[in-house]
Amino acid sequence: MSFPRYEFAVTSCKSRSCGKIAKNAAPDLRQKNLRSEPVLVKPLLGSSKISPTKKMSSSLRTTNGFIPAKVAEGKRWYVEFYCLDPETGRLRRKRVSVPKIKGVTARRRYANDMVININDQLSQGWNPYLSLNNPEEYTLFDDVCEKYYRYLYKLTESDIMRVKTYNGYTSFLNVFRAWNKEQHKPVCYVYQLKSSVVSKFLDWLWLDCGKAARTRDNYLSWLRSFAGWLMEKNFISEDFTANLSAVQGKRKCAKNRTVIPKETMLAIREYCGDRNRHYLLACYVLYYCFIRPKEMSFIRIGDISVKGGTISVRAEYSKNRKDAVVTLPDCVLKLMLDLDVLTCPADWYLFSSGFRPGAEHHPAKHFGDFWTYHLKKDLKLPSEYKFYSLKDTGITDLIKARTDLLSVRDQARHHSLQMTDLYTPLETRTANESIRHHESYF
Repeated sequence: MSFPRYEFAVTSCKSRSCGKIAKNAAPDLRQKNLRSEPVLVKPLLGSSKISPTKKMSSSLRTTNGFIPAKVAEGKRWYVEFYCLDPETGRLRRKRVSVPKIKGVTARRRYANDMVININDQLSQGWNPYLSLNNPEEYTLFDDVCEKYYRYLYKLTESDIMRVKTYNGYTSFLNVFRAWNKEQHKPVCYVYQLKSSVVSKFLDWLWLDCGKAARTRDNYLSWLRSFAGWLMEKNFISEDFTANLSAVQGKRKCAKNRTVIPKETMLAIREYCGDRNRHYLLACYVLYYCFIRPKEMSFIRIGDISVKGGTISVRAEYSKNRKDAVVTLPDCVLKLMLDLDVLTCPADWYLFSSGFRPGAEHHPAKHFGDFWTYHLKKDLKLPSEYKFYSLKDTGITDLIKARTDLLSVRDQARHHSLQMTDLYTPLETRTANESIRHHESYF
């Protein structure tokens, strides 16, 4: 299987748009069959060829990072060769004195032996300007990045990593590589990845580009994962993120979610009821069942139990990779019966073409497209109201209805009550009655 070199470029740095990546930065698997191979693109970076200084003859140019040694005889005898200096990115001459030996023939033979020995070491990766215990640390950073892309792609193709995670990790790396390319002294070899470089990159994101603290911390989380992979593959010996900390630390901040008001929700229901009742069913499933759009796109008719009043979510499409059973409220089941979707074949998808049941799978993107280009446009909704906002609104409204948090957690499939509690509006929090009526001797 062949893999591409990934092309990327930096857009103009203007406020929050700083560091955006071209669309062909890496194979986008959002709408690709995971079994299909990415399309090869022409590399923008990543050439392993080393250009010598301009003064050198073109006949001496090499692609191996050095010019072989040769004997220079004169008043003083030397074995001289050129090798890449990582600090300047240019080939630099190195001279080794040939000791004085009685007899020109004997001295020349000794010098030739020195040439053979030095060239042998150079061909094995030795560099006098680079003192490393581990030769892997001398690997070109662009080559390491390509291996990392291949690693992520294989994880995703094997269904070990989610497509969303793959796209996120490759995007993070593309932004870092684009930033690195613009630096005065960019990282050329993987050993040059130091804490100071990473810290400078994170400051650029947060302070110069105006990214949120959470975004900056997300990049740091990815960099820790990247550093772990580099250490596992023996490319580096120390974790360059060990001394870096998250801005927010372990503090959990309130969910930055947009809750749609009741009047707008009623307008959405009326609009969908008139235009497309099958899309209204999709809105109901998201609002009442808290099933994510990607998971919704894979729901089959056979996953719905009328008798049990549940919808099964399969592990291979679930966010947490676990099988789950979600409660199906009566109002959602009634709409399903009115639309006569439950009489379709069990292996049909609930939301296929036109959001009607069908044998063909449609990606989750079509839910958001209808919302953006039709519903939100026709109802003139604010830009912050997204299709996914229905899930956040549903969780918040269920908590407002005094439903116990444990039941809300199970329906939303949160990993902890702490996560569910982040959705609880301040106005719904009530006083503890036992504390409220407590009075002591003081």
